[in-house]
Amino acid sequence: MLDHRMEHYIRKLLTGEAQKNALEFAAYLRANDMPPVRFKDNYWKDKCYWAVKVQGVYVCFVLLNGSPAQDKTEPEGWVIWSDDSESASNWYEDAPIDDRMKEIAWRHVDFGHCSTLSNPAGRRTIFGKEFEPVCASIFRFDNPDAEALECAKKMTELRKNDILSRA
Repeated sequence: MLDHRMEHYIRKLLTGEAQKNALEFAAYLRANDMPPVRFKDNYWKDKCYWAVKVQGVYVCFVLLNGSPAQDKTEPEGWVIWSDDSESASNWYEDAPIDDRMKEIAWRHVDFGHCSTLSNPAGRRTIFGKEFEPVCASIFRFDNPDAEALECAKKMTELRKNDILSRA
């Protein structure tokens, strides 16, 4: 039986700090009842891509190195995207986070990588600061270091809490 757990692919495809941080994120997701599920539909079927949901609503996505060569639009390593495409709220607008975390989050607002899969969502206020055009994913963490990883976890927590508050 094939092992489709994200941790299996992290160990297979990543090394060093990238592997350590990706395994830490996977453990965080599982410890917080957000197990990543391999996304194998359509465009993503040949990629190492996982979706994370809470109560059937997307929280974030993870892509690991290993995509076919013709699709090498991502950096070597891994990427975390938050998701806001189904949100009826503005969970990222004025959440209670400290200034240091806001600064890190602002550096990872996804407004340069929008595609037809991540349509621009227009102008957004993110933790009190305006950005435009912002992708529907809101945040994108490419090969996150320890500081960016903590921010990605916090954004995941905020998104999860938003979903649960509207359930």
